[in-house]
Amino acid sequence: MTTPAIIMLIVAVCTVWGGFIAAVLHLRRTPEVDENDQGFGGDDYVRTT
Repeated sequence: MTTPAIIMLIVAVCTVWGGFIAAVLHLRRTPEVDENDQGFGGDDYVRTT
C-alpha cells in the first residue's frame, strides 16, 4: 500500500471509532427517555393502545 492510502486508512478508522466512542459517551451521559413519552406532540393525541 502506498503512503497516501495508509494515511487515508488511519483517518477513516479514527473517524469511525471516534464517532463510536463519542456516541457511547453521549448515550451514557444522557438520561433515559420515559417509556410513556410519545415524542413531539404526544400530548395532543389520544393513545389508542
